[in-house]
Parts: sequence; structure tokens; C-alpha cells
Amino acid sequence: MRLNQVLVQYKLQISIFVIWLFHVSAVIGILLGHADWFLPLTPLNLFLCFGILLWNIPQVNLRDLSLLMIPFAFGMVAEWLGVNFGLIFGDYAYGNNLGPKIWGVPWMIGVNWAILVFLTASIAQKISKNLFVASTIGAILMVLLDLIIEQVAPQFDFWEFNNNIVPLQNYVGWFVVAILAHLIYQKFFSKHQFTFSLWTLLAFVMFFGLFAI
Repeated sequence: MRLNQVLVQYKLQISIFVIWLFHVSAVIGILLGHADWFLPLTPLNLFLCFGILLWNIPQVNLRDLSLLMIPFAFGMVAEWLGVNFGLIFGDYAYGNNLGPKIWGVPWMIGVNWAILVFLTASIAQKISKNLFVASTIGAILMVLLDLIIEQVAPQFDFWEFNNNIVPLQNYVGWFVVAILAHLIYQKFFSKHQFTFSLWTLLAFVMFFGLFAI
């Protein structure tokens, strides 16, 4: 048992190190003028984060993967409605640095929704075990992160709103979609990873926050 705990802790430390290494390297590379090389690698970074996330779920199985499909599906459907009809988030379009798209929405956006719901749910569950309270906290954390990302999304060629104005509708939409995804996801998923989630979310905040400033 003690050996297993040591291995789990070692795996956690490696995971956090790799995620921070990638994000710090990207910050340095972009600041040195290599944005054209680093930003198109965003899908690879998201895929890596998702893979490391799965690596840190104890005894990950098909049920875990199917539950992570809940925020993936919520995100993809909401983004499809937004991009094609201006619903939920407003009138916007995706750029090229998030990878291949289906009906105007990058596949990796769905992965991003799954990652963010996992991370914020793990943190929220540490604060409260009440489903509604934890789901609300998780949704608020996601909206706060989006507030930061929106400041740099156009210059990173991630996405851009019409006239480069982010409407209030976007944040309201983020909260509604996020809390619905959280309510269903947290109802059935219990393998939360607080330490991993906290450090990974902080890496996201560090990366986008520096460029937002």
C-alpha cells in the first residue's frame, strides 16, 4: 500500500511538472517572437493535458471516459449553436490555431470543455460536497477563466467575436452551459483529483493571464 501511494505521488509530480514545462516553454517562446511556431501546437498541448488527466484518474475505465463525454458533448453542441446561429455565446468564429473543425467548431474545443469541467469539478468538490453548490462553484471558475482567455483569443487566432466585442451573453452562456454540464457530470463522477486539477488550472491562468496583462 505504501509503495502504491509513493508511485501515485510520483506520477502526480511528473504530471504537474510536464504541464507546467509546456506552458512555461510556450510563454517564453511566444515572448521571444516564436508565436507562429508555438500557437499552432495548442491542439497538441490540449491533447497532452487530456492524456495526463486520464493518467491521473485511478483505474480509469470506459465509464470514466463516457462521463467525460458529457462536458465534451455539451461544449461541442453549444459551440456549434454559437458559431452557426449566434446562439448562447453570441456571434463569433474560430480561427486556425485550435486545429481541425467540424461545422466550424474545432474538435479540441470539446476536449477543452472536458478538461475544464474535470479540473473545476475537482476543485469545487474540495470546497463543497453539495451537488448544486459544487456545480455553481465549478461554473463560476470556468467563467472566470474565460474572462481571461477572451482577452487574448483573437490575437492567438483561437476565436473572435463580431466587431471584436465580447458580449455579456457570452459569459451568461458559459455559466449556463457549464453549470448544466457540472450538475450531470458531478452527479455521477467521483474520481476527483484536487492537487492535479489545482496546479493545472493555475498553469492555464498563468499562461493566459500573462498575455492578458
